[in-house]
Amino acid sequence: MAMRRVALVALCLPVAASWAQPSAGIYTCVDANGRRLTADRPIAECRHKEQQILNRDGSVRGILPPTLTAEERAEKDARDRAAAEARAAAADAARRDRNLMARYPNEAAHQRAREVALDTVRLAIRATELRVRELELARKPLLEEAEFYVGKPLPPKLRTALDANDASTEAQRSATATQEAELGRINRLYDAELDRLRRLWAGVAPGSLGPLPSASAPRSAGARP
Repeated sequence: MAMRRVALVALCLPVAASWAQPSAGIYTCVDANGRRLTADRPIAECRHKEQQILNRDGSVRGILPPTLTAEERAEKDARDRAAAEARAAAADAARRDRNLMARYPNEAAHQRAREVALDTVRLAIRATELRVRELELARKPLLEEAEFYVGKPLPPKLRTALDANDASTEAQRSATATQEAELGRINRLYDAELDRLRRLWAGVAPGSLGPLPSASAPRSAGARP
């Protein structure tokens, strides 16, 4: 009896081993002609189509994606890059929004920052106005001297002084226009930030509001001599 049991165990061992090893799977697909094809390996006729990999019980184990042509691969790579760039842009926008809220926890903090930025330009405007008044005072004696030469050519030195005064005055006027434009730019920037912050403070998800307004520092508002 003992010998018979040993023999039976020996006969069953190969069968048990075959069940223990996972199957490579059953590949199935529908080819270009609408035929359902099945094989124990990837099906060449369906290399450009999706193939299901089935278990022995018919359940789906996985999907074998189609083999792409060079053109299809390039298009897929381009789509993947665009999607990755969009994800990176969204993550960057969310990070910037969180940084914006950390920098300005409330409207008062944002208003203080606005005033600091505006004060820089306001100081430049006051300096320009002072320089304009200085030029006006410097021009008065030049004009008085020029009255002695009515109908006559002005002396070269006087002509040069008047021309220099004119050029400096024009430079200050140009500076004033630039400074006033800078005040407007700063206010527009802070207005856009404040609108965004109010929505973020109200609970809008960071990164969901699109691109942030430019956060570049105010341009130089100084004037030429």
